[in-house]
Amino acid sequence: MASNEVVHVVDDDVDVRKSLGFLLATADFAVRLHESATAFLATATKDIEGCILTDVRMPGIDGIEFLRQLRARGQTVPVIVMTGHADVALAVQAMKEGAADFIEKPFDDQILIDAIRLALDNRSHSTVAHPQASEIHKSLSSLSERERQVLDGLVSGLPNKTIAYDLGISPRTVEIHRANVMSKMRAGSLSHLVRMALIADSKH
Repeated sequence: MASNEVVHVVDDDVDVRKSLGFLLATADFAVRLHESATAFLATATKDIEGCILTDVRMPGIDGIEFLRQLRARGQTVPVIVMTGHADVALAVQAMKEGAADFIEKPFDDQILIDAIRLALDNRSHSTVAHPQASEIHKSLSSLSERERQVLDGLVSGLPNKTIAYDLGISPRTVEIHRANVMSKMRAGSLSHLVRMALIADSKH
């Protein structure tokens, strides 16, 4: 096992830490458990290996502030943020602060493991000159005006009900538009969709 395949789990819930530690160890990752972002930052070396898996809601330094502090220190280690189902706005904010991905709880074990492997694989790839940008713009141009409005709502972190209210349509209609957007953008998950939208924005 290469030493750089370390996954740092940062979560204030001891049971969550233990279960994630067990899951990741069985997937052959080297795991380090940290009870808080404060504890992690206090012991972090200049070059942090591997990737970080952190909860977005924690006492003291939360996941968003943790990301900011890592970036302020010049750390480029990929960070995956775990969010509750209703925390889409926080997840979007995390992506804007440079998170590699976000995963909504409760999540499937395999989805988490795949996300970590992807984050580790993409470490050396800069998103500044993103190879997908032109493809993303092409996909964006295929969206109808209404689909684009729904996408903008999702990227703003709004729940379906709020998007429906703002656009004067039913939540069910929002769900249909959302499914169409995911299909046209070829997005495998909401985090993938948000990341593509942010990449497209960064190219302007």
